[in-house]
Amino acid sequence: MIEGTPLSQLAQQLIAERQKQRDFVADTRRLTPHPVGAGVSIELQHTDGTTAVAPTRFALGQIASHYKIPMAYVDRMTQAGAGPLLAQNLAYWFAEQPSTRLLRTRTGETGELRAFLSRRYRPLDNYELAEAVIPQLERPGVHVVSARITDTHFYLQATSDRVTAEVRRGDIVQAGVVIANSEVGASSLRISPMVYRLICTNGLISGSELRQHHVGRGIDPADDGASEFYRDETCRAVDRAFWLKVVDTVDAAMNEALFGQLVDKLRVAAGEPLDAKPSEIVEVVARRFGLTEVEQDGVLHQLALGADWTRYGVVNAVTRIAEDSATYDRAVELERIGGEVLDLPASAFSHN
Repeated sequence: MIEGTPLSQLAQQLIAERQKQRDFVADTRRLTPHPVGAGVSIELQHTDGTTAVAPTRFALGQIASHYKIPMAYVDRMTQAGAGPLLAQNLAYWFAEQPSTRLLRTRTGETGELRAFLSRRYRPLDNYELAEAVIPQLERPGVHVVSARITDTHFYLQATSDRVTAEVRRGDIVQAGVVIANSEVGASSLRISPMVYRLICTNGLISGSELRQHHVGRGIDPADDGASEFYRDETCRAVDRAFWLKVVDTVDAAMNEALFGQLVDKLRVAAGEPLDAKPSEIVEVVARRFGLTEVEQDGVLHQLALGADWTRYGVVNAVTRIAEDSATYDRAVELERIGGEVLDLPASAFSHN
């Protein structure tokens, strides 16, 4: 499992991020792109004045997707220093195909456009998520083993040393939970059960206990077409009920019954030798789950190191390389891939 941010530092980061966030509902005709170096700054006219924000690459990708502009073309413009051409492209489409969008921004020395979203997007913010679940995790036997805020996601991984089992003799695993959320539309809110292996501190994520898409009722813009967005009392009441459901789901993800089902699957996998060469096993996993060449080499190395030619050995090899991932986002994805490998039948690895 990749190292995370200490919980006290994470809390400070969440508070700082919350203080900087401003959301606007705006007609795209109120947006004026200006070239700034190799990129652009977008000027937003709203009821309280004017705000200038520089879109992140992720937000640029959302704009490009909305207007069906190839992202490769956007990247080419920024890499070539063609800020004026990029601004011209955006200005044309903002005016030619107007729509009302939710703009998630961050204030500071330089304003930042974090996300360019549908007016039906329902914010489920990291601060409120942490406020709901962290107290639930502050109980005897439960430990936050890794957490991180990335450019697009918030992650929290916790385990319980009171819910444990042996897959093989001396190979102890603990029940756990992985909470993942994106404030900027990169994914839904997901709460998934996790199996945490003590021998090598690997985490295996299995399915999703809860997945909540960020979709709500449409947001009505101000008469002038742009205004700062605040959630009304109805939205806040719905959110309060939802966070209670999240707390219940976090608790359920670490209960003994669900954990027992996952451990049973691991024990079955541990007793299934694979009828294939190591290179063929890795090729199957790489093809199904899109591993990079570096990741394939890592899985092959871990398989050889463990000399465990079972489906369980493959699962552990995949989750182990998550520790060496270049990004936290990819590390969590590899832990999820480990869970998907667990669900593959042994026949999937057979040499034909």
